[in-house]
Amino acid sequence: MAEFIPPPRVNALGVGISILNLTSVIEVLDSALKSGTRGYVTVTGVHGVMESQDDPALRKIHNQSLLSTPDGMPMVWLGKWAGHRSMSRVYGPDLMEAVFEWSARTGRSHYFFGGNPGVVEELKSRMETRYPGLRIVGIYTPPFRPLNEAEHANLVASVRDAAPDFLWVGLSTPKQERFMAAEIDQLDAKILIGVGAAFDFHAGRVSQAPRWIQRSGFEWLYRLCREPRRLWRRYFRNNPRFLWRIAGQLTGLRTVPDPAHDRTANGSN
Repeated sequence: MAEFIPPPRVNALGVGISILNLTSVIEVLDSALKSGTRGYVTVTGVHGVMESQDDPALRKIHNQSLLSTPDGMPMVWLGKWAGHRSMSRVYGPDLMEAVFEWSARTGRSHYFFGGNPGVVEELKSRMETRYPGLRIVGIYTPPFRPLNEAEHANLVASVRDAAPDFLWVGLSTPKQERFMAAEIDQLDAKILIGVGAAFDFHAGRVSQAPRWIQRSGFEWLYRLCREPRRLWRRYFRNNPRFLWRIAGQLTGLRTVPDPAHDRTANGSN
């Protein structure tokens, strides 16, 4: 059995962002499955990085992940600044599409956890229609609170019976990251992936920004205009702080933690 070798990471204010693109991420996930390597994947942009600034435990969760994909263009620009020209955005909805297209050909199986009532049912129906042969072996819509003991036992049993290759988690950041880190040893899925609003996008509940806006780095503004009451605090608090702090990191005026320390502390590669 081949050894799994994770891709290197670029330091974004102490959070290690995996150097990936949509082609290489499939190769890395395939390698992890073939080697029997289990873990969780965080899809990380400015919001995740800035939430980690005030929460060392959350920073560790990102840094101890199997992968932390570059979800926002600032993460990509930071990677390119560091010389990684092949790095490109690995955005949650795009990652789902790439993995589904690949796994419809290879037989890899999937389980959906998260979303509002009805979302995972719609997502399952749409994805099975779009990707003939796609194996979706289970779905679970959690309540808007932590699972109680009985609910958790039911989830564990459901996932055990389904034994999926991928368990997709559609909660918000940082809730989904905490869930995956806490449950990776409890749930019988090979790889957990937190994709946030991607469930709503692919279920047709929420519209995505046009591709040119996504590539411009201003998708946050598009989403803010669509959901101002929910998102204004996030963007007006995090974006200016990120710009200020990343400028300090790049100029050497700010010392940031080394993500490798968190990975070493957990015995990770």
